[in-house]
Amino acid sequence: MEEQVYAVPFSLVGFFFTSKPIEESIRTDLSPEELEKLQEILSRFLFTEGVQVAIYPSVVPPDQAEEAVEELEDMIWGEEEE
Repeated sequence: MEEQVYAVPFSLVGFFFTSKPIEESIRTDLSPEELEKLQEILSRFLFTEGVQVAIYPSVVPPDQAEEAVEELEDMIWGEEEE
């Protein structure tokens, strides 16, 4: 019998703090090797052995950050009944 592999989306949310403009704070030269290393670190520390991680780093624009945090809260705690 063939082993089935599933792709399961997950989120990792964080904030960074800086006094520089956002565009000057984010590296744009991340190499494929560095991305692979980051994926290996996440896999090793967040998941059990044998789980592989694929990520696409992105930053939520400041004008959308509040909405993104609210969506995350809804996903974690469920939408509040009004």
